[in-house]
Amino acid sequence: MNLEEYFARTGYKGSLENQDLETLTDIFQHHIRAVPFENLSIHCGEKITLELEHVYNKIVRRKRGGWCMENNQLLGWVLKCLGYDSSFLGAYVFNPHENAYANIMTHLLVKVVIDGKAYIVDGGFGVSYQMWQPMELVSGKDQPQAPGVFRFTEKNATWYLEKMRRKQYIPNQNFSNSDLLEKKECRKVYMFSLEPRTVEDFRFQCTYLQTSPDSLFTKKSICTLQTTDGFRALIGWTLTETTYNYKENMDLVEFITLKDEEVEKTLKEKFNITLERKLIPINVKGFYTI
Repeated sequence: MNLEEYFARTGYKGSLENQDLETLTDIFQHHIRAVPFENLSIHCGEKITLELEHVYNKIVRRKRGGWCMENNQLLGWVLKCLGYDSSFLGAYVFNPHENAYANIMTHLLVKVVIDGKAYIVDGGFGVSYQMWQPMELVSGKDQPQAPGVFRFTEKNATWYLEKMRRKQYIPNQNFSNSDLLEKKECRKVYMFSLEPRTVEDFRFQCTYLQTSPDSLFTKKSICTLQTTDGFRALIGWTLTETTYNYKENMDLVEFITLKDEEVEKTLKEKFNITLERKLIPINVKGFYTI
């Protein structure tokens, strides 16, 4: 495992001399635009494990993506190697269909401290809730980014992340009521505390999320990647391409339904992913929004 190989994977060629916010942001943006958020291993008969060497080989050498416990663990390792003051936190993801936060901590994220200021760096959420810049850990402050306006609020030592989106234009009206579309303009994302976590704190969750019939990740095959002006997502057989702010205060959301034989080709062309095993796409309705 070495940093040169990682940066070749993400395409980052900038300076590594300063452990400042500008460098952190640049490294982070290269990661989210090169490494997909995806759970395809579950639907290819592969097991997802949390050993760092396995994560490194999967993402860097096999040019795959991963979910939060893989993406953010790798990012955390990179930042530690570069000398950043970084640590892991654990979050409880909001479920809009139950209008409640999960009762188990399933989301791993990274906290980075620069010049006395704390930032959240989360490269493992995907779709429209993927932040594009490290977020300053301050309560009640709107933090506008290309995907929309993010905001942290803190109550009784618990932090909450929410996002306000723009209006959406959907040319293919067959998808205007799709359960993949977020209906609310302001959406809760997750809650977390500042208690430091380790990868060991996520062992049970890693197994649960890829085996339980109640898990979102067993109900849907998901691959999403941020682009320079939006993101693309393949959920089951539905390919979505979103362009942020293509008109004033409006995002363009385009949907295509793929045939079985088009899925593998699309993964290669749109996400630069070549699978070693056969993917069995799945999309149980009513469980995912973008």
